[in-house]
Amino acid sequence: MSLGWIGLGHMGVPMALRLRRAGHSINVYNRTAEKTAPLVTEGAVKLATPRAVVEQSDIIFIMLADGPAVTAVLEQEDGLLSGTLSDKLIVNLSTVSPEQSLEYARHVEQAGGTYLEAPVSGSVGVAEAGQLVLLLGGDEKAIAVCRPYFEVLGKESIHFGAHGNGSSAKLAINLLLALVGEGVAETLLLGEQSGLDKDKLLQLIGASGMNTPLFQGKQDMYRQENFPAAFPLRLMAKDLGLITEAATRLTLDLPLANTAHTHYQQALKDGHGDADMAAIYLSLKNITP
Repeated sequence: MSLGWIGLGHMGVPMALRLRRAGHSINVYNRTAEKTAPLVTEGAVKLATPRAVVEQSDIIFIMLADGPAVTAVLEQEDGLLSGTLSDKLIVNLSTVSPEQSLEYARHVEQAGGTYLEAPVSGSVGVAEAGQLVLLLGGDEKAIAVCRPYFEVLGKESIHFGAHGNGSSAKLAINLLLALVGEGVAETLLLGEQSGLDKDKLLQLIGASGMNTPLFQGKQDMYRQENFPAAFPLRLMAKDLGLITEAATRLTLDLPLANTAHTHYQQALKDGHGDADMAAIYLSLKNITP
């Protein structure tokens, strides 16, 4: 099948490159056209509009930063919904709210297409290695069609059921990610303010039961106080907004989520939005760019 890819940001580029390097034909579109260069160099075809991607592809993957970006790609004048979607499969890899995902599914299916949500757990290095976890919501038959591509992109795919459930799963795992990120930051700050050596604190975490692949991947960031973005803090702040909205809708009291939301929003105001999410450490330490 011919694949389409819309969205070539931090995650989109390594994911689309894996599919292209696996031998798949792929048409690409990005609002900033220059970002298609890594894919075009590898033999992908750059197209001028989302509609053109639909017209020339069987399966269209969307990997964008947030709900408004996905909505624009669907509904703009030359967007995905501007032509027929008959026999087309739209796979949304973006992190959006469950309500947004249900709305996208309704629009795609009204236009004759099939919608599948597949937000991913993992950051840039994980995407480059093809070790993402895909969180699926939608039809089993659509998943079966996409399975060969999911196996290129990730190490595991988990089907949570109907549309909206994959998005709910993504918010749940990202809440844990945010809390772990803040927990490591506060642990280091407590130790440092107590007069402990930061390198030894990092050694302690790595030797303890609190050691995780996430910590291993970010410990040099803490050591050097330099946080190149694997998962930008602005996206974590956005996701925490979706998480607290979901908690309100579900009448859940999630005090840690609320506190994390406040702190990551402050880090965003402090100017750390384009740094890695682990830069919450800098904000809590009152260091500004």
